[in-house]
Amino acid sequence: MRHGNKGNKLSRTASHRRALLMNLGCQLITHKRITTTLAKAKALRTYIEPLITKTKATESKEAISHNHRIVFSYLNDKYAVKELFTVVAPKVAGRPGGYTRIIKLGARVGDNAELAMIELVDFNEIYGKTAPESAEPAKKTRRSGASKKKAEGTEEEVTPAEPTEAKAAPKKKAAKATEAAIEETNDAPEASTDQKEEA
Repeated sequence: MRHGNKGNKLSRTASHRRALLMNLGCQLITHKRITTTLAKAKALRTYIEPLITKTKATESKEAISHNHRIVFSYLNDKYAVKELFTVVAPKVAGRPGGYTRIIKLGARVGDNAELAMIELVDFNEIYGKTAPESAEPAKKTRRSGASKKKAEGTEEEVTPAEPTEAKAAPKKKAAKATEAAIEETNDAPEASTDQKEEA
C-alpha cells in the first residue's frame, strides 16, 4: 500500500528521476511548451512551479543572487536560469501561482501511453488573451446601478432613442444623392463629345 507516498517515482531511481525532471524543466523554460506523458507532466508541474515562484522580485541583492543559485541547483543550465529570471519572471510577476497548464492529448500510438502538453500559462496567445497592463480593468459589481448615482447626485439625463424610421430616412437620401451624382458624371462626358463634334 502507498499510504502517504505523495510523489510519483516514474519507475526510475532517485538520480534518474532528478535528471529527467531537470531536463524537462529546462526544455519547458526554453520552449515554453512541451509534449510528454501525462505522468511526467504532472511530476514536472510540482518540480517547476516552486522554482518559478523563487524568481519573483525581492528587495535585497543578496536574496536575488541566492535565489539564482537555488534555481541553478535544480536546473543545472545557466541559459535556462537566465531565461527564467529575465523573460519568464516579469510575465508571471502578477500571478499568485498556477504558472503551468496541462492539456491531455490522448493515447500514443506505439504503447498507448497517455500524452499531455504542459505549457507556461502566460506565454499562450490563444488562452491567455489579457488586457494591456497599462489599462486597468473596470471594476464590476452586481449592485453598482442607479442607486449609487442617485446617492452621489450625479444622475445624467437619458435621451430617448430615435425611432428606426428616422435613422432609415438619411440613408435613403444619401443613396439618392450618390445615384444623382453618378448620373451627372455619366452625362458630362456625353456633353463634352457633342461639343467636340460641333466644333
